[in-house]
Order: sequence, then structure tokens, then C-alpha cells
Amino acid sequence: MGSFSPGMLFRTMRSLLAATAVVLAVSAGIAERASAQGAVKSVHNDWQVRCDTPPGAQGEQCALIQSVTAEDRANVGLTVIVLKTADQKSRLMRVVAPVGVLLPSGLGLKIDQADVGRAGFVRCLPNGCVAEVVMDDNLIKQLRSGQTATFIIFQTPEEGIGFPMSLKGFGEGYDKLP
Repeated sequence: MGSFSPGMLFRTMRSLLAATAVVLAVSAGIAERASAQGAVKSVHNDWQVRCDTPPGAQGEQCALIQSVTAEDRANVGLTVIVLKTADQKSRLMRVVAPVGVLLPSGLGLKIDQADVGRAGFVRCLPNGCVAEVVMDDNLIKQLRSGQTATFIIFQTPEEGIGFPMSLKGFGEGYDKLP
């Protein structure tokens, strides 16, 4: 995990990962089932708040979710999942990219054409590879005020695929997360 910061790669934060392992396992369940399960609690323009109670969890886990496909490749999709940890101390963004993504290149992010940074992939699941960051106040502010977030994955070192995602409704949906 790490945080988006201009021109920097994400840093792995092993201690935070260990401290939030249970929460991350729960949110991984949401990522894996985002399109198939989880009740839609509210819709905020292009974002949805979905909630589910994963097996073994003490309560319902909710996340702000949006899925998009590449402009030029209808069969290549990306899902963004934003959630707050159970202790309310951290805000996480998970991005599930398609299997086959070039892992060393990481995941790029631009908000309204401004380069925000890159995140490393932390693991691959059967349905895709996951990049994960702890969101700081500055990133949340950028997401709230921006119009479009473009997530960039690489299938080769030279070939980036951009996934433009509307930020309309992000702030409202984020505020609805428990």
C-alpha cells in the first residue's frame, strides 16, 4: 500500500497491511463480487455504494464502486473500490485491473490531465490484479473536485491503456460511506 504522490511510486507499508489484514480481506471479497453481489444502497451519478456481509465478518462492509471499460476495447475493464477501514482511521482505494496487465509498470492515475502518480500492484486474483493505496486528504480533495480520473495500465512497456472514469458523484458517494 502507499499513497498517490506526484512522480513517486507507491511505497509498501507492511505494518499497515498487517494491522488491516482483516479489513483488506473483507474488501477483497467486495472486489471479487462487486459486479455480482452486494446490495446497491445508493447511487451517486456514476458511483454506487454497495454493501455486503462477507463470511466471517462481524458486520456489513460498504464500498463506493465504479466499473468502466477501455474506450477502444470493450472487453477490457477496470473497477475502482473506495472504502473506509473499520476503525475509520484509513481510507483505501483498490483498483482491480484485468489479468495480463504488466505488473512492474504499475497503475497510473491522472485527474483532469494532471499526473497524480503510480501505484504498484499488490496481488492478482482470478478476476484481476489489484493495486491498492491509502488515500490521503489531498487525493480525496482532487477526486472530489475533478471531473475525470484516468487510470492507466500497461500490457507492454510501451502500450498504455487509459480508463477514463467520471468523478461526478464521487464526493457525495464518499460522504455516504459508513
